[in-house]
Amino acid sequence: MIEVRRLGKRIVLALEEDLYIVMHLMIAGRLRWKPPGHKIPGRLGLGAFDFESGTLLLTEASKKKRAALHLCRGLGALRMHDPGGIEPLDADHRRFRDQLVEWNHTVKRALADPRIFSGIGNAYSDEILHRAKVSPLTWTQRLTEEEIRRVFDASQDVLTEWVARLVDQQGDEFPEKVTAFRPEMAAHGKYGQPCPACGDPIQRIVFADRETNYCATCQTGGKLLADRALSRLLKGDWPRSLEELESLGD
Repeated sequence: MIEVRRLGKRIVLALEEDLYIVMHLMIAGRLRWKPPGHKIPGRLGLGAFDFESGTLLLTEASKKKRAALHLCRGLGALRMHDPGGIEPLDADHRRFRDQLVEWNHTVKRALADPRIFSGIGNAYSDEILHRAKVSPLTWTQRLTEEEIRRVFDASQDVLTEWVARLVDQQGDEFPEKVTAFRPEMAAHGKYGQPCPACGDPIQRIVFADRETNYCATCQTGGKLLADRALSRLLKGDWPRSLEELESLGD
């Protein structure tokens, strides 16, 4: 009997004899369901798990090979793979607030950091901040109580809506097409397109290989956030790459 669990962005297969398989897909890792006994692809394949009803393939379409696969025994060993962030949908306003302002990061960084909040990541932090009408570069310890309330409410609404939407879209089928860019999103991946709230074009700021999307009219009082200024601001606050951020806590 195998049980599937989630540990932040890590997928956990709980096996017999207190064994756990822990997978972190990172950016380019994918799980694919194939007929029983399917061979591991030579170039992209990282592993395969055979079941009576089919084979679960782990692949990664990236030269960097950042995906991770671990086998551990016991809950103590499993907990070592937990980055430590709280589950945002399980937190009340006070718990969320305390976690958000405990460290002084940009609010974008705080939401996407798996050591602070579990499972939000880059795409949904853009969506949350757009819904909350808060600039991604606001430092957490400078947020007003009203802004914190808006970020909390937006996190609950956005994440709940997207869980329901993705479950409804996927149905009973195995999720083969996994992407952080969805046509229904308001801000993420929508650079140059009209903001659904005000109609002005969505803007972007780029740091290393990471892109943040926002609406200047709705979130920054009309101010454009320059990439060069962002690089200076985030020099000591943001990992140099998306892979580095995703692997925090490993």
